[in-house]
Amino acid sequence: MSSSSKANIVIIGASYAGIGLAQALLKSMPKNIRIVLVNPSDKFFFNIASPRILARPTAFHKDQYLIPIIDAFATAPVGAFEFIQGQAVDIDPSTKNVTLSNQQSLKFDYLVIASGSSTASSTGTGSILAPFKTTGDNHLEAAIEIAQHEISTAKNIVIGGAGAVGVEFAGELAEALQDRSNVRITLISSSWHVLPALKKAGSERAESILAEKGVTLKRSCKVRKAVQNPNSKKWSVTLDNDQIIEADAYISTTGVIPNNQFIPPQFLDTKGWVNVDSEMRVKGPIYAIGDITSHPARLFLKAQEQIPIVCANLKNDILGQGKRKTYTPDDKVMLLVPVGSSSGTGQMFGMVPWGKMVGMIKGKDFFVSKARSMIGVK
Repeated sequence: MSSSSKANIVIIGASYAGIGLAQALLKSMPKNIRIVLVNPSDKFFFNIASPRILARPTAFHKDQYLIPIIDAFATAPVGAFEFIQGQAVDIDPSTKNVTLSNQQSLKFDYLVIASGSSTASSTGTGSILAPFKTTGDNHLEAAIEIAQHEISTAKNIVIGGAGAVGVEFAGELAEALQDRSNVRITLISSSWHVLPALKKAGSERAESILAEKGVTLKRSCKVRKAVQNPNSKKWSVTLDNDQIIEADAYISTTGVIPNNQFIPPQFLDTKGWVNVDSEMRVKGPIYAIGDITSHPARLFLKAQEQIPIVCANLKNDILGQGKRKTYTPDDKVMLLVPVGSSSGTGQMFGMVPWGKMVGMIKGKDFFVSKARSMIGVK
């Protein structure tokens, strides 16, 4: 690269990883690069708070969790950053070209895939539409409002999946609907204990709080299928023990699906995630970061660990400066799981934190008050 030219970096996806990396790159070499950030929606969704957003429609104003992406780059150097609202539909590695759904073509010197993951409920597949993650289009705000209405009017609610999101959501629903005596909330857990990634004591605390709030726990069973009657709109949820539960609303909180429709098959593993090496490189000038990669721990903190790795390696590629870095994932569990607004469970440094501490740190507002600063909005 000559001293007068700038390296063109296209980043696909503008959630925590994509936005964070773009900011890190602009800070590291503002005069040497031009970043084009592509995302289907022009809003960043602070989905960490999604359990409360969906269960309690009045808990936050939408501007607190739907933040204009461009706001995170208000101080970007002139000519160094461009945001494009669009959907990537193809990557051509041979011509270094990304094609968007409107047929716009983006040339790149370097490409970073940060398209993340979605869930069945985020697309309304075998579940009511409940965006715990972005919906992959520009109708996110409307989808959230539809989900809030459908959930708030349901009397019999079944939640499939007792990981962190499922447990948080069950706790939020129980508190939000506590004044309605005719509401029944059932949580389906594939394992005997909820939150199987935690120590037994952490899981048991969550179970105790949920029981106090009136949530029914179905242990060691999975949802085989969930079907909505097109006329009555009621759901029939069939478990793998052949039990059938009737519900007004079925919400799946289990599993994640790679947003990979535009990614060349040769870059994907057998489950559809992007293969990366220890430098987070896919191939040649193409990198990947965050949920879309084959690293199984798809958590906010893991994306934050990967940002400086990709930033350093791109700087080395472009300027020949600095040492190349490698990413070594670990299996440490660092998790705070509110179960309602004042208590919760989790695991930090191998220990189960006090319930009140979880409530004070995360349960009070699910970090919404920090949402803007977490993506660099001043």
